Amino acid sequence: MAFFFFENETIHSFLLHLGALEYLGAFLAGIMFTSTFTVALSMVILLILAENLNPIHIGIIAGVGAVLGDLLIFRFVRDNLYNEIKDVYNNFGGNHLRRVLHTKYFSWTLPVIGAALIASPLPDEIGISLMGIAKMKTYQFVILSFLLNSVGIFLVISASAIVKP
Repeated sequence: MAFFFFENETIHSFLLHLGALEYLGAFLAGIMFTSTFTVALSMVILLILAENLNPIHIGIIAGVGAVLGDLLIFRFVRDNLYNEIKDVYNNFGGNHLRRVLHTKYFSWTLPVIGAALIASPLPDEIGISLMGIAKMKTYQFVILSFLLNSVGIFLVISASAIVKP
């Protein structure tokens, strides 16, 4: 899909001109901030937007966009992925693995590691998957995703302002 985006001239031109859309561009860049294939392009767009717009506003609006992208992945992982891998899971120690995942020492680590991955500028898929596996409630995920993505985007934009010559 990433190859298609960059080879299709119309889509390529649209992605390059998202910066001209100001806050709508920040929202769309936030959606792209969650995917492995588009995170680098998203960061470029956000950094271009930060030259003329308020970094706090960009963080909030792009954070809302990132929640939308994250929510699509989260719902897929939580609702559909288990059904896809259920047979493999059951054949390779499903009961033992289930007991390990639900111990009081291990059950909190999946959401914590997932939150750290979402807050970082790294793609969110692995962090979202960990939260989906941990059976986090959707409303908790939305709040956490918004806070982590907004702060992460704001920190990336702020760091670029500090490093800028």
